[in-house]
Amino acid sequence: MDVKAYLNRLTYDGPLAPTAEALRQLHLAHLLAVPFENLSIHSHEPIVLEDDALFQKIVNRRRGGFCYELNGLFGALLRALGFEVDMLSAQVANEEGGFSRDFDHMALLVTLEQRWLADVGFGDSFVEPLLLDERDAQVQRDRAYRIVADGERLIMERADKGNEWKPQYRFTLQPFQYSDYAEMCEYHQTSPESHFTTSRICSRLTPRGRISLTGTSLITTESGERHERAVAVQKEYDELLREYFGIVMK
Repeated sequence: MDVKAYLNRLTYDGPLAPTAEALRQLHLAHLLAVPFENLSIHSHEPIVLEDDALFQKIVNRRRGGFCYELNGLFGALLRALGFEVDMLSAQVANEEGGFSRDFDHMALLVTLEQRWLADVGFGDSFVEPLLLDERDAQVQRDRAYRIVADGERLIMERADKGNEWKPQYRFTLQPFQYSDYAEMCEYHQTSPESHFTTSRICSRLTPRGRISLTGTSLITTESGERHERAVAVQKEYDELLREYFGIVMK
């Protein structure tokens, strides 16, 4: 792990000792710098769940990725800095009120004096780690998050301002390795039933909102105001991808 190169990718010059404050700052910096994107799937570029391959893609090639890639490599960075990190399996909530299968999402458990749920790979979600053992609401920006017990599992829930709580995903605290996610990673790259194969997305946090590029639109949210513009041709898409995300697809 070339820690210096990774930190340069994040434009990060904050604390590095394994503390809650360093974790918070690194987590936020990652979301601001590295986009959530599925462009490899649509360019038929295999996704390899190994630290070296992910480092080459995310740091050296200045790309983003989806959950297995972003959280996998972020976990490796944290370990290199002395943090205790475990990869967790999560099931994502669906519109029918149920949850997807195991290993549909990867999140991270970071153990310090307190335990934290970290996640830089879920797209539009919490921007700072959540205290794992806190059951009250944890407010960030204009949203609240909480972790509730559900038998042997925990559920991460979100409430937008003035709205009811909605589950985002549920998980256990059993640690896993990259190989455990291989089947679902392949599924999301190849199955027509995966939402990752049906449309392109590239999205990252901004200081006051979020910016997202789909296959047909550029969507910006700033201070609660949402703006959308159509993207008509591939040339315009490529220019926006380079301008807002620093990505040049080859």
